Amino acid sequence: MRGGKILAKIMEPRFKLSRSLGVNIYSHPKAMKRAGKTSSRGSGKISNYGMQLLEKQKLRAYYGVLEKQFVRYVDNAMQSPGLSGEVLIETLECRLDNMVYRMGFASSIREARQMVSHGHILVNGMKVDRPSYNINLNDTISLSERSRKIEKYIDNLENKNNTADYIELNKNNFSGRLLRKPYRNEIPVEVKEQLVIEFYSRR
Repeated sequence: MRGGKILAKIMEPRFKLSRSLGVNIYSHPKAMKRAGKTSSRGSGKISNYGMQLLEKQKLRAYYGVLEKQFVRYVDNAMQSPGLSGEVLIETLECRLDNMVYRMGFASSIREARQMVSHGHILVNGMKVDRPSYNINLNDTISLSERSRKIEKYIDNLENKNNTADYIELNKNNFSGRLLRKPYRNEIPVEVKEQLVIEFYSRR
């Protein structure tokens, strides 16, 4: 079995999650396809509660956050000034694992989380092994010296063509910097975040 087929077999359970949620949460070209056809959710009417639940599941899946931790993010967003939904998604976007992915060091958030946990990532020159670590303005994220020799990570970075405006990437130095907080319309996440807030407001 060729490498591509092996990878597809490994990814299939995650593809099923994308299809069940009706959105490509893994940014993989085959995630929404089955038997050569693009999958989509049924057209049956969904209750308001069902829509809120779906959006919550989508947002959690995008960032790979467990429920207990996700609730803490929601509670903090609801207590912060501004639109709670936007605050929530902007906070999730600034997680270390997500920033590692956005900068191109990893090909997925899942891989980025593993890189952080295994000590491949530095923040301002110091090793940080907590994926949920919050990245602040002007923080610099870089690959450790030993990790700069790993072919997979080199390839990931070389294949990174476009970087968000709120990120400064230095491929030659294997580093990136958060220039400013991201605006909601810059975050490539297809979710109605205010419905997520409404879901948890029921508590």
